[in-house]
Amino acid sequence: MKVNLYDYLSGNEYPGRGICIGLTPSGKKAVIAYFIMGRSANSRNRVFDPIEGGIRTKAADPSKMTDPHLIIYNPVLTFDKTTIVTNGDQTNTIYDFMKSNKFPGYNFEAALKTRTFEDDKPNWTPRVSGLVDMKTGAYKLSILKSCDGDEKTVQRFTFDYTQPLAGEGHFISTYKCNGNPIPSFKGEPLRVVIDEENPNEFACKLWEALSEENKVSLFVRASELKTQNYEDVIINKYKAVEG
Repeated sequence: MKVNLYDYLSGNEYPGRGICIGLTPSGKKAVIAYFIMGRSANSRNRVFDPIEGGIRTKAADPSKMTDPHLIIYNPVLTFDKTTIVTNGDQTNTIYDFMKSNKFPGYNFEAALKTRTFEDDKPNWTPRVSGLVDMKTGAYKLSILKSCDGDEKTVQRFTFDYTQPLAGEGHFISTYKCNGNPIPSFKGEPLRVVIDEENPNEFACKLWEALSEENKVSLFVRASELKTQNYEDVIINKYKAVEG
């Protein structure tokens, strides 16, 4: 059963950080969306900043950044004709494994085998990651999480979508909903409708659906499967303070 992602997000105060990957209605573009949310002043003090092939997070106001740990990283990087998207510095772990070509065809899984969930007791925030082949639209999603908040356990789940369908995708997030501690996402990624061909329209709808109080930044990439050319969209709630 497919879920309306906009309705799901508008009814969820705090899914945390989320990844959506799929194909546009025409089936000609692979689309990727990644957003971050924050409850603390430190988490909210961020913007997405474009870098070559992707984005980085940086402090909106560097003078107010109290702890960069788990806050500053590269959410999106591009390697060859592949886009990597994650909620932490495991983006670089995956990129480095792919670049080294140690495990052809399994670099995504092999890289994440070396990582675990975040060390932010008592939440033990999951690490969510995605990989997209910009030539075929095939994609993978992963979540590394604790077993019911037990810090001595790690569960690694990978979901492989080799034959994606036009007009739909899958969504995964760090959290199920708000709470204290915050409950981790459970189950398979949600099967969702992708109803927009235009990345700007898709980004605007997603941004509107996110909690006004907690949303921080949103990134959308639409890649033409025929050419692998892509268009990126960034929306930031807060304005970067120039030094």
